Amino acid sequence: MGRHGTIAGRKAAQDSKRAAMFTKYAKAITVAAKDGGDPDYNSGLRLAIEKAKAISMPNDNIQRAIKKGTGELEGVNYEEAVFEGYGPGGVAIIVDCLTDNNNRTTSFVRSTFDKYGGNLGTPGCVSYMFSRKGIILLEKDEGMDEDQIMELALESGAEDMIANEDSFEIQTEPSGYTDVHNAVVEAGYTPVESDIEYVPSMEATPDENDIPKLRKLIDILEDNDDIQKVHTNCAIDLFE
Repeated sequence: MGRHGTIAGRKAAQDSKRAAMFTKYAKAITVAAKDGGDPDYNSGLRLAIEKAKAISMPNDNIQRAIKKGTGELEGVNYEEAVFEGYGPGGVAIIVDCLTDNNNRTTSFVRSTFDKYGGNLGTPGCVSYMFSRKGIILLEKDEGMDEDQIMELALESGAEDMIANEDSFEIQTEPSGYTDVHNAVVEAGYTPVESDIEYVPSMEATPDENDIPKLRKLIDILEDNDDIQKVHTNCAIDLFE
C-alpha cells in the first residue's frame, strides 16, 4: 500500500493481516534460504528472518521455511513476478509476487483489477513513476536523539532521513540497504518496517468516490498468499 499513515495505523494493518503475513514471510524466507541456510552468511535470509520476528512469527515456522529453502524439507519452487497497472482514480499500482504457479497468479491479479475498476497494464507502464529505495522506519520515542540517528544513518551509507510526526524514515539506495539496516539494528534500534520499496516520484489523489473501490482492490490483492506487497502512488492514506 502507499507509504502514508501513522505508525499506529501501520501496526493495526499488520495485526489485522498477521496470519496472511506469516505465509508471505515464510515464502520470502524459503526463497532467501536457497542461497544458504545460515543467516550469519546470508544477509538476505537474515533480513527476512528479522522481518518475520518483528510480527512475532513463531520460530518453528521460521526454521521450517529455512529447511524448505535448503532442501532439508520438501517444498515448492517460488518465482518472482511483478505486475503493473492503474487503480480507480488513476492511482499507479505495482504488485510484487512470489508464486509457484504464474498462470494462477496472473489470472487472479487481472481479474481483481477488472472487478474493482482497475486496469492491468504492461511491464513498465507505471514503474517509471517510482524509484527503488531502501526504507527503514523507526518509531519515535522520547529517548531518541534525531541528530544521533541521522549521523548513524549517513555514516552507514544512507541517502537521507526524514523526520515524520511519529517516525524517522531512513532512505537508502538498494545496494546500500543491507549495510544501513544492519548498522541501525546493531545500534539497538528495532525498525517498525524495513524493506526495499517502490517510492513514488509523482503521486495521484483519487476522487472520494474512487476511494472505496481502490481500498477494496488493494485489500483483495494483499489478502492473496501469492502477493508479497502492493505499492501505490496514492497521495492519501487509504486505511487510516
